[in-house]
Amino acid sequence: MSVSPEVKAFGKPNTSNLQTQSQIIELNVGGETFTTILSTLKKYPRSKLAEMFAPDQPKPRTDSEGRYFIDRPGTYFKYILEYLRSNQLPTQCVQEVYKEALFYEIEPLVKELEDSPQIFGEQVARRQFLAQVPHYTENIELMIRIARAEAMASRQSGIVVCVVKTEEDVARCQDVLNSLDMDKKSVVKFGPWKASPSIADLLDCIKMDVEASGYRVSFQVYVSEKGFRFKSNDHFYKFLFTWW
Repeated sequence: MSVSPEVKAFGKPNTSNLQTQSQIIELNVGGETFTTILSTLKKYPRSKLAEMFAPDQPKPRTDSEGRYFIDRPGTYFKYILEYLRSNQLPTQCVQEVYKEALFYEIEPLVKELEDSPQIFGEQVARRQFLAQVPHYTENIELMIRIARAEAMASRQSGIVVCVVKTEEDVARCQDVLNSLDMDKKSVVKFGPWKASPSIADLLDCIKMDVEASGYRVSFQVYVSEKGFRFKSNDHFYKFLFTWW
């Protein structure tokens, strides 16, 4: 009498059972374990998860317990798995889940998250604005390099930032920039740009992106040790990096 093969939780890889859509699969994602069925992982054929378990692909790596290993953050994989199971969108950690959805190439989830307020505001509104600010990313990196260079035996580093929205602002600030240059003060200049957001909006973006790099930072109006011939408080600011 023949005996039907037993369907059981995944231990060592078995390529014949792998084609059984109801087969139970155990995963180790960044040290966290998950249990699901094969059809869930292959729900979207063009995703990396579906590709991982395609019959024409090499066997995925396994850990010491025989679980398939994925070298990604396990913290957010539960949200990926929940979407694959029930199309449920995350209500927390949305930015992080969006990054994972991009990695796994789950196109429907990526699109739905891009329509969410959290991702739409960041990816569409804010990023499109910053794309119109010349050398924005390079200037953020320059600020961090200068702050780190001035951090020796000091609790804070102060970086002077000039923000100019229009060409008229550039002309208005030129004398101050020349004066600071003569005093050998490093100034990082942002702008000009043609989009509608204000100088205050750009200052918030600078603070947000520096903090996203792991630094504690605040800013205030820059006050020079010697007076200028005209008001420049609307364009010059001091960003304070706090180290300890």
